[in-house]
Amino acid sequence: MDNSLIVEVPFLNFADPSFSIRSDAVKQAQDASWYAKTPYGLAILRYDEVNALVRDQRLRQGSYAWPKHCNATGAFADWWTRMLLSKEGPNHSRLRRLANPAFSPKLVRSMQPVFFQLANDLINQFIDQGKCEFVGDFAAPYATQVICCLLGIPLSEAKRLAELAVDMGVALGVTYERDQNLVNGATDEMFEYCYEAVRRLKEEGLGDNFLSMLVKANENQADLSDEELFDMMVLAIFGGIDTTRNQLSLAMDTFVQNPAQWQILGEQPDLAANAVEEIMRFRPTVTWVTREALEDFEFQGVFIKQGTTVHLISQAADNDPRAFGDVAFDITQKRKAHFGFGAGAHHCIGHFIARGDMKEALALLAQRLHNVQYAAEPSYMPDSGNTGLNHLHIRFDAVKG
Repeated sequence: MDNSLIVEVPFLNFADPSFSIRSDAVKQAQDASWYAKTPYGLAILRYDEVNALVRDQRLRQGSYAWPKHCNATGAFADWWTRMLLSKEGPNHSRLRRLANPAFSPKLVRSMQPVFFQLANDLINQFIDQGKCEFVGDFAAPYATQVICCLLGIPLSEAKRLAELAVDMGVALGVTYERDQNLVNGATDEMFEYCYEAVRRLKEEGLGDNFLSMLVKANENQADLSDEELFDMMVLAIFGGIDTTRNQLSLAMDTFVQNPAQWQILGEQPDLAANAVEEIMRFRPTVTWVTREALEDFEFQGVFIKQGTTVHLISQAADNDPRAFGDVAFDITQKRKAHFGFGAGAHHCIGHFIARGDMKEALALLAQRLHNVQYAAEPSYMPDSGNTGLNHLHIRFDAVKG
């Protein structure tokens, strides 16, 4: 569409708690224009424009400003503005370099049997009932146990960490300002847990896991300060639990609505890796990534002032028919790259782990749970920002493992 034909730029009210990033309003805005205005800055809606701007060096990572946009203060806001995701330049590169070995493809390959065993053990706990509450019975404990194994934390801590991650995750939705007390209380508790975990680890002796690696780096303060050590621990725990739990719940919800696709996956488990990619394109938990303009510049005839927040709407871009043609959910299709893990310098550092653990989980679930259906009305988080399900009651025909 010729940009000169855009008479009025659409407005999308991201601040409305009932706003849905998958709504007809967003689809209509995308049809009318490649961008829209919002209470938080600009929203980029189409694939080609998101693909260009996500790597544009005139923009910096902008999520650091989210607490300010939400008029939020306290422990979560303080951590959020200083941790890895909010860093730029040499500090970002240094912290990412320290963390990279713990998220390598080699590590993922070595952990595949662990992922399988964790998933199988959880399924065995509810398989005979022919029903479960998927978020609480599988997605949350699985995501948390994966992180516990990655960090060398006892699995007995999983339930507590999952509960804290859920409450912290409220900050990534549009109700953050309203729920600050809940968010900040959980953040304080998460830091207290990390302090105790490091103390315990030092008493018991360091190993070869990610947490031990960070503690070793912290022994040389020039590599990693005390504050950076605990900030990275909280990020690894919170980020790994919150996003994987939500993405798995969205995956199951999508498959319930597309039973033929679930049957295909059960019959062809080798499609699981592609199924992960298709889920993250079609129904991502992270529905947008944020940038901020470092300077005044013009993009496709639009003047973008320094300091402007630019939201790159991955949910809309990855379902843009201009880029994908038929956007219907189909795990057999090979698609172009999606933005579910972001892109550029701030591409999700844990994407190998997330892809690996979700692949194992979905392949096994599809083989052991047949004819999956809703057993009750699903309960969803707000459908914008970071989203997922609060509760997902399902019933199924059990296949004994």
